Amino acid sequence: MNTVSVCFVCLGNICRSPTAEGVMRRLVADAGLGARIEVDSAGTGDWHVGEAPDERAQRAAGRRGYDLSVLRARQIGADDFERFDFIVAMDDANVTALRQACPGARHDRIRLLMDFAPQPASRVVVDPYFGGAAGFETVLDQCEAACAGLLDVLRARLAG
Repeated sequence: MNTVSVCFVCLGNICRSPTAEGVMRRLVADAGLGARIEVDSAGTGDWHVGEAPDERAQRAAGRRGYDLSVLRARQIGADDFERFDFIVAMDDANVTALRQACPGARHDRIRLLMDFAPQPASRVVVDPYFGGAAGFETVLDQCEAACAGLLDVLRARLAG
């Protein structure tokens, strides 16, 4: 049985990438693909390693039925570029950081999350950390749309 793996990446792994992980985990479970699709998240920075997601992200996610409380921030590591088939960044700055850390042969694994959204209003998922509650709702909207598109790509990979 073939499997596929995805790691969502933002700056600190406490807002955007754990939100994407939570959304994707639910979509994968609802599709009955939990045994075939591995989902994780990480940050390019190390400021929040070991911390739970931002309380505002957890509250926003909780209102939509996602539980982010069990997730803990970690920093992307060299082995992640081998381990994951898709390394999905939230914005261009994280794509750049990932490309600098990634062996050249693995650059094709690095993608931008919003590239999977059917009709993205934005190329990137804007960091809500320094803003208000509305930013976390926008992140959820973007993650829900893009993760649904990503799941379609993962299903095709599994079928192929």
